Amino acid sequence: MPYDQKKIVEALRAFERGEIVVVMDDDGRENEGDLIVAAVHCTPEKMAFIVRNTSGIVCTPMPREEAKRLNLSPMVADNDSAHTTAFTVSVDFKHGTTTGISADDRTLTVRNLANGNVGASDFVRPGHIFPLIAREGGVLMRSGHTEAAVDLCKLAGLPPVGVISELVNDDGTVMRGPQVQAFAEKNGLKQISVADLIAYRQRKETLVERVACSDIDTPGGKAQVFTYTLPWDSMHHVAIVFGDIRDGEEVPVRLHSEDVVTDVFGTSHRLDGIMKSMGERRRGVIVYLREGSVGVAHQERNRPAAG
Repeated sequence: MPYDQKKIVEALRAFERGEIVVVMDDDGRENEGDLIVAAVHCTPEKMAFIVRNTSGIVCTPMPREEAKRLNLSPMVADNDSAHTTAFTVSVDFKHGTTTGISADDRTLTVRNLANGNVGASDFVRPGHIFPLIAREGGVLMRSGHTEAAVDLCKLAGLPPVGVISELVNDDGTVMRGPQVQAFAEKNGLKQISVADLIAYRQRKETLVERVACSDIDTPGGKAQVFTYTLPWDSMHHVAIVFGDIRDGEEVPVRLHSEDVVTDVFGTSHRLDGIMKSMGERRRGVIVYLREGSVGVAHQERNRPAAG
């Protein structure tokens, strides 16, 4: 995935300094921009700017363990919203606030949500700030602003609680791509996309770990099988390797999504022919992706027929 590393690094440095950044998601999702700042760096002035230029619904994304520590229960038992945004019960900080709605009060609330020395009993419920629970693994697991905010905090070395709100026009309509870009330029804010964050993390982090290796007999003869795992995913994936593929020459590769009915109980046994071909050439790799893992769709044909 291509990305502008300089743009990401500049945005991270600005975020670390306490600046507000603009983050866009993709055209196929919401195609809107959020103002995001680290909760620990939020000030009444920044909060007023956020409220003035957005919907006014101010959210604080955080990891699940932080929400659990602060006893922030889900807002609803069954989340059927379009993007399953994980809202918790809303809160206000209990000490030193009045109604909870002012920029000063909301700033006090978000800063204390990022304060590890503050506990669940220091907040009242409901309130005027809406905590959100980020998916473990961040934008690599869910490409939302919730995860982007927490990832930005972590990448900047800050407490993993952000402040986000959605940009809107003066007439109340949601800002879209060109409008978001114009707003960022006018206000001197760094702008990145969720896709930029995904690409940056994919380049910078080790996401695949080998956990086992062994020799096996296949319909194509001897092969090696390597087992890999991904962070935040309990499933193991397998690479079946025929021959020595480390010579820099082209290697035939088959990506195969697990289909238990066909692979184990079916009559076609598609992999047998592929393994025989690779075995004869003494060269090739079959990457066997487990069904139900991240990014691997469930095969409907694996489901028993109704009736």
